[in-house]
Amino acid sequence: MKSKWNSNIYRSLLILSFLGINAILIYGISSVWAYLNSGADKASILHMQGGLEEIYVPEVEWQDLQNPGRPMEDQTLKEIEGDYLKAWYVRSNALSSNDSYGIADYYTDSMRIKIERILTLNKDHNTTTQQTTLAHHPSLDFYSTDGTLVAFTDHHVETYKEVWHDDQLALKKRDTNYYKVLMLLEDGFWRIRHLTEIRDTTEVSPDKNEEVATKLDVAQIKGLNYYPSQSAWDMFGPDFNEETIAGDFAQIRKMGLNTLRIFIPYEGFGKASISTANLAKLKIILDLAESNELKILVTLFDFYGNYELMDWTLTHRHAETIVKAFKDHPAILGWDLKNEPDLDFESRGKEQVMAWLEEMSNQVRKWDRNHPVTIGWSSPETAYILSEKVDFVSFHYYQDPSDFLEKYRALKSRAGDKPILLGEFGFSSYSGIWNALLGSEKKQADYYKEMLQDLEQELVPYLFWTLYDFVEVPNSVVGVLPWRKQQQKYFGCITADGRKKHSYQYLDQSPIK
Repeated sequence: MKSKWNSNIYRSLLILSFLGINAILIYGISSVWAYLNSGADKASILHMQGGLEEIYVPEVEWQDLQNPGRPMEDQTLKEIEGDYLKAWYVRSNALSSNDSYGIADYYTDSMRIKIERILTLNKDHNTTTQQTTLAHHPSLDFYSTDGTLVAFTDHHVETYKEVWHDDQLALKKRDTNYYKVLMLLEDGFWRIRHLTEIRDTTEVSPDKNEEVATKLDVAQIKGLNYYPSQSAWDMFGPDFNEETIAGDFAQIRKMGLNTLRIFIPYEGFGKASISTANLAKLKIILDLAESNELKILVTLFDFYGNYELMDWTLTHRHAETIVKAFKDHPAILGWDLKNEPDLDFESRGKEQVMAWLEEMSNQVRKWDRNHPVTIGWSSPETAYILSEKVDFVSFHYYQDPSDFLEKYRALKSRAGDKPILLGEFGFSSYSGIWNALLGSEKKQADYYKEMLQDLEQELVPYLFWTLYDFVEVPNSVVGVLPWRKQQQKYFGCITADGRKKHSYQYLDQSPIK
C-alpha cells in the first residue's frame, strides 16, 4: 500500500513538473512575441531608463514650420525632434567608443554604412571622438502628404568635440555647422536617410559671445556668503523660511554690507528640470535682497562634479532656466559659474573641468549680456585660470593671513586688468577636543582684524564666510569626521542663538556702530 502511495506521489510530481516547464516556455515565447510585435522601446535598447530628457537636452528652436503641402502636426513634430536628437546622441556614443551599437535604430541602411566606415577607420588608427551638440535651429523644408518623409535644414548647430589619438587629446574644437536632413518614417520611428553638412552664407547667426559691458564696480563689494543658520547647505529645502531670511537680510544691511553670495545645489534644485517651487523660492530671496538694497551673486553650480561631455546639455538647461528667469531682476549682481571647480582637477581632469567652464561661460553670456560672469576658485594660486573668460576674477582664501598680501599680489600680476574679488575667507571660533582647545572667538576676531587691514590697504572687495554659526552641517559637505564638522559649525560672526561674537565689531561696516 505504501509503495503504491509513493508511486502516485512521484507520478503527480512528474506531471506538475511537466506542466510547469511548459508554462514557463509558453510564457517566454509569448513575451518574446509581444516584444517583437511592439517594435520594442528604442530608449530601453539605448539604456535611456529615464528618457532622453534626462541624459541629452540640447537647445532646440524651430525657425520655420511652414509647409506648402501637408501641415506639420504638433505630435509628429515632437516625434521627429525626439528621434532626430536620439540619432545625434547614439552617433556621439558610437564615435566615442567606435561601436555602432544603436545606430541601426536611428539611421537607414545607407547612412549606417557611412557611419560604420568612419568607425572602422577610427579603430584602425586608434582614434575616438568625444562630442556633443549644444544647440539646433531647424527649419522645415518639406513634409510629404503621406506623412512618411520630412526634410529640414538644421541651422547654426553648435558642437563641441575632442579628438583623441592613442589615448592622448589631439584636438578640441567648438564648431558651428549647417546640415540638410532627410528623415524617413520606418516601423513607426523616424530614421535619418541623409545628413549632409552645407555652407549657409545667407544665414544670420545668433549674436557672438561678447564681453559683458557692465557698470559693475567690483571695488565697492563688501558682503558675505549666506546660508540661514538652521538650514546650512539646504536653503531651498523643506525648512525654507521667508521670515527668517528677511530678518537675516535686514541684519546684513544693518551691518553696512551690500552684497551676498548664494549657492544653487545642482541636484537639489532639480538639475535640468528645475521645479517652479524652487524658482519661486529663489525669487523670494531676490525680492527680499532688493527690498534691503542688497545685491546677489548667484553661484549657479554647487555640489556638481561630472563635467563629461554627454552631461553638458543637462547643465546648460539648469543654468539657462535660472539665468533667463532672473536676468532682469534688479537684485542680480552677476553669475558665479561654479564653486571651487579646481578641487575637481585631480579627480575629473583639469582639461575636462576647464572645457566645461569655458563653454558654460559662453552659454551664460548668450542668455544674459547685462551681468558679469566669474568663477569661484578655491585659492589664489589657481584663480588666474580662464581669466579671459570672466568679467572679474574671484578666489577663496583660508590660508595664513600673514601670507595673504604676497599671494594676492602674485594673482594680480597674472590676472591682467581684470578686477579681483576675495569671494570667501573666514576663521572658525570652534574650541573643543577635536581641535585641542586651540580655537576661540578672540582668535577669530584677531584673524578678521589682520585680514581687513590688508584688504583695505589693497582696496580688495570681499565676501566673508559667514553670518551665523550653523546648527547642523550635512555629511555631504565635509564628511562624517567630527573634527571637520565641528569646526565648520563656528565660522559665523553671530552665534546660532543670536549673540554677536568679538569678530562682529570688525565685520560691521555701518557708519554708526
